[in-house]
Amino acid sequence: MSEGFTVAIDGPAAAGKGTVSKAVAAHFGFAHLDTGLLYRAVGAKVLTGVDAIDAALALMPEDLEDDSLRTPEVAQAASKAAVIPQVRAALLDFQRSFAARAGGAVLDGRDIGTVICPEAHVKLFVTASAEVRAQRRYAELAGRGISDSFEQVLADVKARDTRDMERAEAPLRPADDATIIDTSRLTIEQAVAAAVAAIAAVQAS
Repeated sequence: MSEGFTVAIDGPAAAGKGTVSKAVAAHFGFAHLDTGLLYRAVGAKVLTGVDAIDAALALMPEDLEDDSLRTPEVAQAASKAAVIPQVRAALLDFQRSFAARAGGAVLDGRDIGTVICPEAHVKLFVTASAEVRAQRRYAELAGRGISDSFEQVLADVKARDTRDMERAEAPLRPADDATIIDTSRLTIEQAVAAAVAAIAAVQAS
């Protein structure tokens, strides 16, 4: 059942979709792709002066392994690059090829269930309130020695939500047939369990 089995997991920043996706992939033995890293890699190159479209066209798998891709500056640059249609088009084939691999695949991002893999076997939308997500991101940044204020982090989260949800090309939204998992009041274990249950139910049907 796992061959060619695709799980699409979407959601806003800091909702927990990356954590859930990695855990789900490990549980079922599927390959995992954090598609946000594709855009972060493009954003990182933009910060060095490279044109966003050129960066997307020249992207290599090893570009996704750069530790600097997790900084707030790269995240903002990635979000801005993601609104460019030519950038999204350049990265489309990479993602669809990954999704179709034998052995099953989990892809997480913002338009996986709606645009990249609309025929995915399972679609999940992992979300949480802006305040909860900002608190998580604030704690993460503090743990890495980055001293942004909570108010600044919350403003950044809300700005990114607006940009992601209002962009003309592939806006962030749940697929019509997605299962919604709100992690605002869930532990990591509870969120993962909900995702595993949703996937197992489809596999058993």
